[in-house]
Amino acid sequence: MAHKVYNEIIRAIRLGKLREPFGESEFRAACPSLGEGTYRAFLHKHAIGNPSGATELFRRVSPGRFRCVRPFKYGL
Repeated sequence: MAHKVYNEIIRAIRLGKLREPFGESEFRAACPSLGEGTYRAFLHKHAIGNPSGATELFRRVSPGRFRCVRPFKYGL
């Protein structure tokens, strides 16, 4: 099952509401219904090479800017 936040990001990309690469402010604008702490942490927590070993869903392309790893996870 896809993570709710990740599902919202993929949905926003497919609808054209979020363009890659994106940062926290674009993520917040495209997915406004998520909790405030989500915007600060989710992208970094799930970036390739994250120290916590969380699922790698994003590639950091520059400081604070991300692209989704392709193919999308969870069958999305």
